[in-house]
Amino acid sequence: MPEATSKRVGDSLSNKKDKKSGEKLADTVPPMDEEEYQLRKRLPRKLPKRKNDIYVNMQSNFKGQLERAQRMLDAGSNEVFIHGLGHAINRAINIALQLKTRGLGTIEVSTNTSTVELIDDLYPEKSDVSEEVQSRNNSAVHIRVFRLSS
Repeated sequence: MPEATSKRVGDSLSNKKDKKSGEKLADTVPPMDEEEYQLRKRLPRKLPKRKNDIYVNMQSNFKGQLERAQRMLDAGSNEVFIHGLGHAINRAINIALQLKTRGLGTIEVSTNTSTVELIDDLYPEKSDVSEEVQSRNNSAVHIRVFRLSS
């Protein structure tokens, strides 16, 4: 019976390189030896922030994020864009649906989804192992909440 082989982090068949550092990226996220590497996740790239953009995350208070979006709509803004990444997708959708419910038929939503490439740095715990960079994908949602014109 053939013996199973495992790939180490950084062993890759592709020629993808990180735009920032020029280092080779791994195709997949294979198991990482925690004794050899320390994982540091880079922040995701954000689009240039507009005054009516809300980036939803899991650390902030849900009610606070909802009230912020409601204040934007109440202040005369005709539309608000709500962005959620990964685990925060459900929270972004909930905020948009709460705004629609509060709008009593005057608010509508339009949703787009995307995939965002995230980069992780793997710093070696030992000096005999080289630094690695790995790429992974994460889902994102972009919701336009807007007032219906009357």
